Amino acid sequence: MSLLEQTSGLLDVLRGAMTPKFLATRSAAGMPNVVPVVSLLPADDQPDTLFFGNFLLRKSIRNLREDPRVGILVMTQELRGWVLTGDLRGFERSGSYYDQQMASPLLRYNAYTGIRDAGIISVRAVGESFGFSKLAVARDFLLARLAAGRVARATAGGVAVPLPARREFGRMAALKVLAWLGDDGYPTVVPLLSLQPAGERGLVCRAGRRVPAPGTQVAVNVLTTDAISYQAKGRWLGGGAIEVQEVYAGGPPLPGARLA
Repeated sequence: MSLLEQTSGLLDVLRGAMTPKFLATRSAAGMPNVVPVVSLLPADDQPDTLFFGNFLLRKSIRNLREDPRVGILVMTQELRGWVLTGDLRGFERSGSYYDQQMASPLLRYNAYTGIRDAGIISVRAVGESFGFSKLAVARDFLLARLAAGRVARATAGGVAVPLPARREFGRMAALKVLAWLGDDGYPTVVPLLSLQPAGERGLVCRAGRRVPAPGTQVAVNVLTTDAISYQAKGRWLGGGAIEVQEVYAGGPPLPGARLA
């Protein structure tokens, strides 16, 4: 039995065409990057294989050409999810994976263009699963807000996060994730639903039990119910504080454009 088959419910969730899925990559220099990739699907013909469409993924693709290691987080609307790691096997410009991606509703009716190619990932490990209650999410969000003033002072040296991005990071009803490089070099990606702005130059969260060491370079992403996404990169200061150093748009009309 494959790794994906051993994990109850995971294959069904991965097959969801609009299930929120995040792909974390790393540059050769060791900078993490994390973006939503809802096109990620399990292959029916090969065990422990995932594939995705190369659509508006410029930085992720550059990273994958430099280093094949990836982290993946999949999360349902009921806030149940799983964390995986894998390795990019390559890209195909034709074939069944490419055809499936081009025929998907996500791409068939988009106003831009089709995919350049399909990326193929071998699943290396299925890590921990997680689940949250709405009550726990609300509690952690409020606790993080109480710490925002302290974190704002500690992150005064960061860059100013543009107001539209601050607004989306401030939504409680949005999916948010944190990524960094683990000890094995693979991107680690975890849910961080309490994440929110702390002043203009920082972000704050109610830190869970699995967090990076202080000083670690991290990337965070927010995906709203309106399919709006932003990515911020910076330094994890510990205690749930992030000093923001870069901010990027996550979708059209300028996907991947640096905003700050």
